[in-house]
Amino acid sequence: MKILVLNSGSATLKTNLYEIAAAPPEDPPAAIWEGLIEWEGNWAAIRTSGPAGVRTQTRIQISSRKQVTEQLLSDLWTGAAPLLKGPSAIGVVGHRIVHGGAEFSQPTVVTPHLKDVVRRMSEFAPLHNPFGLEGIEIIEEILSGVPQVAVFDTAFHTKISETASTYAGPYEWRARGICRYGFHGINHEYCAHRVARMLGRDLDSLRIVTCHLGNGCSLAAVREGRSVDTTMGFTPLEGLMMGTRAGSIDPGILIYLMRQDHLTADQLDELLNKKSGLAGISGISNDMREIVSAMKAGNPRAKLAFDIFIHRLTSFIGSMVAVLGGVDALVFTAGIGENSAEVRAAACASLEFLGVNLDTAKNSRVAQDCDISTADSRVRILMIRAQEDWAIARACWSLTRAGGPSS
Repeated sequence: MKILVLNSGSATLKTNLYEIAAAPPEDPPAAIWEGLIEWEGNWAAIRTSGPAGVRTQTRIQISSRKQVTEQLLSDLWTGAAPLLKGPSAIGVVGHRIVHGGAEFSQPTVVTPHLKDVVRRMSEFAPLHNPFGLEGIEIIEEILSGVPQVAVFDTAFHTKISETASTYAGPYEWRARGICRYGFHGINHEYCAHRVARMLGRDLDSLRIVTCHLGNGCSLAAVREGRSVDTTMGFTPLEGLMMGTRAGSIDPGILIYLMRQDHLTADQLDELLNKKSGLAGISGISNDMREIVSAMKAGNPRAKLAFDIFIHRLTSFIGSMVAVLGGVDALVFTAGIGENSAEVRAAACASLEFLGVNLDTAKNSRVAQDCDISTADSRVRILMIRAQEDWAIARACWSLTRAGGPSS
C-alpha cells in the first residue's frame, strides 16, 4: 500500500510517501519519496527527493496553494523518476492535525463531521488547524476518492485525568473547553513504544519521560503506555522555554503589560509566541546550535538563554518524575533533543540524584536511536529520532486495514 503523509503549516508543506506491504516493519523505514513546499509570499519553493538520489528544486509564482501542491505531487507520476502510474496508485493520505479537542482520541477517517470539528478547534489552534484543514480539502480535489486519515497531536493526551487537565480557574472554564490538551502527542506516543522495543521491555511496565525538544518543546509523563501528564496545555505556549515561545510565565505579567503598555491581545500573542524564548533572551537566534556557539565564544546573553532553558527543562522533568512516582527511561527527541549533546549533558548532570548517569563518550557521538547511559545507570537515557510521519503512515495502514472508525 502506498501511503502519502502531509504535514501542512503556514510556512511549509512537508510530505512523504511510504510503502507498506503485508505489515509495517518494527523499525521505521525511510520514505521512498519526500516533498517540501516553502511558502514565500507570492512565491513557492518546491523540493523533492526520490529514489536513486534524484532531486528536484524549483521556484514558482503562486496562483493558489492547490496549484502548487498539485505541481509538487505530480512529481510522483510525471517527474524525472516517477514512482507511481498516477494519482490512483495512492492508497490513503494521512494528515497531521494539531488540535482534535477532547473528541478525537485516535486516528480517524476524514468525514464532513471531522472537518467541522477541526474547523471549530481552529479557534484554539489558529496557527495550525486551518492549514491542516486546507491540506485535507486540497487532497480531496487533487486525489478525489482516495481515503484520508487525520492523526491528532492532542489524541495521545486525551486520557490525562481531570485532575491533571483542569486549570485552577473558574470551574465553568471546562464547559467552554478551556483545559489542558497537550501537544506533540504523535511523537511522544511513538517514542514510548520505541523505548519498549529498544529495551526489550513490556511498555506497560515502564515509567517514561519523553522530552520533545525542537523549536517547540514539551515533555510527557508516560505510564503503562499512556500519557498521564504533559507540559503543554490549552495551547502549545504553555510549559518549557522554546525557540521563540516564552513557555509558562506569571499571568500577572500580561495584566501588567496590558495596563502599563496598553498592549492588545494580538500584540501579546506576537510577544509571547514570536519574540520570546531562546531568541528573545539571547537576542541572537531561536536555533540552539547558534546559542551554544555564541555561548562558547563568551556571549553572556547566549549563556543566560542556555542556562534558563536547562533550568526549566530539568525543573519540568522533575515534576514529570514526581507524577510517575519514579522513572525508568528518559528520552531526548526532536531537533534539539537529537542534535545537542550540550543540552543532553547539562540536563542529565542536574538529574544524577535520580540515578540518571550519562555516558559522555556515547553522548558525543550518538547514532540513530541509541542508549547513551552508562551501564550502571538506574535510568536508561535514550536518544530517539522523531518519526511523526512514519507514525502517521502506520496509523493509516492500521486504520484502513481494520476498516476503522469513520467518526
